[in-house]
Amino acid sequence: MTDLTFRTATLADVDAIIPLVESAYRGEASRKGWTTEADFLDGQRIDRQLLIELIKRDDARVILVERDAELIACCELQNQQGIAYFGMFSVAPEGQGNGVGNHLLIEAERFAAREWQCREMSMTVIDIRNELIAWYERRGYRRTGVFKPFPYGDERFGIPRRDDLRFEVLSKALG
Repeated sequence: MTDLTFRTATLADVDAIIPLVESAYRGEASRKGWTTEADFLDGQRIDRQLLIELIKRDDARVILVERDAELIACCELQNQQGIAYFGMFSVAPEGQGNGVGNHLLIEAERFAAREWQCREMSMTVIDIRNELIAWYERRGYRRTGVFKPFPYGDERFGIPRRDDLRFEVLSKALG
């Protein structure tokens, strides 16, 4: 995977990030990969204005992965008082399962530990995503037993197809 390039997103990248994130989670295109949420969420996965605000923040980064100048993966990091929040983790469906996501996760952990001196990385995952949670557990993340409600009624985060969605916090010590 030495042909991967990592960089921080700028506002000029917004129009490329949105379709990447949508393709990894929503609609028929997402069914090519294993991270789809299409069976339990419709609507958008990412809100344009929230993405713009995230890119502008000093305490956040959107990390992009490119291969031959083509955007193939991304994630967000937020420095939350010494704990790095990891989210918006997206790999193009046709590229899932070939190690790109693992390399991006390692790069995000490295950035959080070295650049921000974070001692922990946390994330929220919809708790019915057992295969995804198991993938994170194989990379050292642990289920915390802390749950957060799904933002029902806020279509910026999607339109639920079921009424039992909630997030579980996963965590990993860094460094």
